[in-house]
Amino acid sequence: EEVDGGRILLDGQDITDPDLDPQPIRRRIGIVFQSFNLFPHMNVMENVMLAPRRVHKLSKTDLLAQTTALFERFGLADRMQHYPDQLSGGQQQRVAIIRALAMKPEIMLFDEVTSALDPELVGEVLDVLLKLKTEGMTIVLATHEMGFAREAADKICFLDQGIIVESGPPEQIFDNPKQNRTREFLSRIM
Repeated sequence: EEVDGGRILLDGQDITDPDLDPQPIRRRIGIVFQSFNLFPHMNVMENVMLAPRRVHKLSKTDLLAQTTALFERFGLADRMQHYPDQLSGGQQQRVAIIRALAMKPEIMLFDEVTSALDPELVGEVLDVLLKLKTEGMTIVLATHEMGFAREAADKICFLDQGIIVESGPPEQIFDNPKQNRTREFLSRIM
């Protein structure tokens, strides 16, 4: 989407600068959406290998060990040859995460990755996010899973209509919010 206001800084550089070539920045960032966006005519291994093959010009042989290791790491090694419709929603979302990680990003963006899942499957995806965090991955997460945000976040930004209303450590936001809008929101959901 086009940026219509504000700035986004990455390592001190304004990446919303219209004169900036976005490709080098995009290569540093992985993104996972609430819908899995897996190609139904490809098995999940092919889905994961597609972008690294096209962008980094790697062969299937070059990617096989790396991709297999990602599937093993996230408990899906026995599903690599399955098609998306043969997997649960939680498994499909983990494949979407694996696909983003296959590009070796420095930062992962997750946009409501649990909102399309049955409540029973939410935990398996949140476990993957916690695992990534403990491994040192920088994560930016848009979520309504307040318990998870409180547990996993180093910093929380509460947004309303695209504007940051309040930001700070989880303890401050949840236990002592400074803004009325934050207090109103939390009182309705907690």
